[in-house]
Amino acid sequence: MAREQLAVLNALDAAKTQWYHFTAIVIAGMGFFTDAYDLFCISLVTKLLGRIYYHVDGAPKPGTLPPNVAAAVNGVALVGTLVGQLFFGWLGDKMGRKKVYGLTLILMVVSSIASGLSFGSSAKGVIATLCFFRFWLGFGIGGFGILGGGIVGLIVSAAFDHAYKAPAYSVDAAASTVPQADYVWRIILMFGAIPAALTYYWRMKMPETARFTALVAKKAKQAAADMSKVLNMDLEAEEDKVIKISTDRKNSFGLFSREFLKRHGLHLLGTTTTWFLLDIAFYSQNLFQKDIFTAIGWIPKAASMNAIHEVYKIARAQTLIALCSTVPGYWFTVALIDIMGRFAIQLMGFFFMTVFMFALAIPYHHWTLEPNRIGFVIMYSLTFFFANFGPNATTFVVPAEIFPARLRSTCHGISAAAGKAGAIGKSLEELTGENGDENDEKQIQMDPSRTVPI
Repeated sequence: MAREQLAVLNALDAAKTQWYHFTAIVIAGMGFFTDAYDLFCISLVTKLLGRIYYHVDGAPKPGTLPPNVAAAVNGVALVGTLVGQLFFGWLGDKMGRKKVYGLTLILMVVSSIASGLSFGSSAKGVIATLCFFRFWLGFGIGGFGILGGGIVGLIVSAAFDHAYKAPAYSVDAAASTVPQADYVWRIILMFGAIPAALTYYWRMKMPETARFTALVAKKAKQAAADMSKVLNMDLEAEEDKVIKISTDRKNSFGLFSREFLKRHGLHLLGTTTTWFLLDIAFYSQNLFQKDIFTAIGWIPKAASMNAIHEVYKIARAQTLIALCSTVPGYWFTVALIDIMGRFAIQLMGFFFMTVFMFALAIPYHHWTLEPNRIGFVIMYSLTFFFANFGPNATTFVVPAEIFPARLRSTCHGISAAAGKAGAIGKSLEELTGENGDENDEKQIQMDPSRTVPI
């Protein structure tokens, strides 16, 4: 294999943990923080948009977004993310991770700011402008998510790569805990530009990944020079070996070739289907937490609070769920992924997610009674814990290590895009079937399809 033949890659695999590795983790982690913030803060923003732009004077209840508008506002970024994952995944294998990574961050910064500056002479005008910029924000997020995971997977040494990829994604869970309640919707959206801008500066200071430079770009001297500087050691370029590897027909098969199908066809089928099934449940649960909390009575009805107070209550509940389940779940993965293995963690996560979802859905009326609400919240939190101590971590990790370096970004993008397809389908199904707060409880009760991922 190539990693056994090239000294520069052997040195990278055998290197002890050092500042370079921590820098890669921080950069990737900040990016995933931005991704999660930008995608999930919309659940709070929609509450404010409904109250501001769809309020009817004299109505007994606060204004809410019509189902088709809510579907557009919530779903357009996911559509952009799906397209971005496919496009930037392919482009990352052609141009290199570093260049394309920078493009995605610039797009995220510009689109975040523009989303907060959405304008229009009517409610429809504001929403249309917001949806336009949210699509491009999602487009950038799609590229970043693929390249960020790939960069960590290609940089860190073999002894530590599994344990480092997981903490980078663990920051994504913390993103949903940011206290957005005291900010208006425009500031909430524009805030996402700050970590993305900071990430851009530090990422541009890092070299291209050695595996891409040596194996894909075939620049042995550049790869050796970059890693010599990073690892503080002298490395030989080995241009002859790079030429030999690149001309070996066994290492030159394409994505749509029989050889790829033979070697990695089942791998790609596995990564796409598991990600698709996971996101059906995971994204619908995240985007509609506010409705679940209201349906079981954990949060007061909207009519009993002003807009800012309602957003504060929702943010507080989401923070509690994140701190008690989402974040710990990721760190359990960090600690145990090399002990239990990726397959075992993924299978265990799917199993327990299904168990707890059935336990919530079947005796649903029991959980809506006031004495049982705390039990509902605990079991609901456990579904997030086992999502992150399970498939929500492993679906990112596996594509970043199982495919060949020259096709890794593309295959990772295809896998992630399959996940977003599941998220889009489920989110739009729920949103287009929604008809205001009065039907939230019935809709949640009749939603056993969230157990599909098993």
